[in-house]
Amino acid sequence: MQSKRTRLDRFISKKTGISRGSLRPLFAKGMVSVDGVVNRDTQYVIDEFSKVSFDGEELQNNTPVYIMMHKPAGVVSATKDEQHKTVIDLLERPDKNTLHIAGRLDLHSSGLLLLTNDSRWSSRLTLPEKKVRKVYRVTLANPLTDAYIEAFAKGMYFGFEDITTRPAQLKILSEYVAEVTLEEGRYHQIKRMFGRFRNPVVKLHRLSVGNLVLDDSLPEGQSRELSEYEVCHIS
Repeated sequence: MQSKRTRLDRFISKKTGISRGSLRPLFAKGMVSVDGVVNRDTQYVIDEFSKVSFDGEELQNNTPVYIMMHKPAGVVSATKDEQHKTVIDLLERPDKNTLHIAGRLDLHSSGLLLLTNDSRWSSRLTLPEKKVRKVYRVTLANPLTDAYIEAFAKGMYFGFEDITTRPAQLKILSEYVAEVTLEEGRYHQIKRMFGRFRNPVVKLHRLSVGNLVLDDSLPEGQSRELSEYEVCHIS
């Protein structure tokens, strides 16, 4: 999701209906403030959390929100869906419709899901070049062997997208359970990688994103806000 950054004069013009040309003398008179400080720079760039006032009227005063959810299987990672309950439906917050998802899980997967209204923060977590680690516990239909470890570490070529996955770490926890660490999130990537071995994924559960681990005390379907430390040190 792109950051909602815009020029200050463009923002005020859109909010008030006053043309940008007509705003210039009003800026010069000190009628505009950003974060409590008078701002006369029409080209100043603000974001969705800049507190903006014009002629004593508050035009924007948003607070960033960061939420950890224990997503259950059977709930879709979307803000709206006509067929399934969404993760937004699980929230009991008046601001829930302002949130977006930072890294989706598919319908049948469970585990750590992050929601926010901060587009720059979510971009830092989801853009491939940021190489944020995601750890999953995967339960398979058929037994695992050491051959999986080597194949995941080499990366796999997906002809449909004409890409080779980045090296992934696979740790065998038991005969049918593995822990997989990725630095990317291609479409159904884990299921497709195990599909090369014709080994269906029975359960897929995300344990962590970056340094943030799913809270053991958080029941399925429940959520909590992240602490300031968790927000700042997630990656």
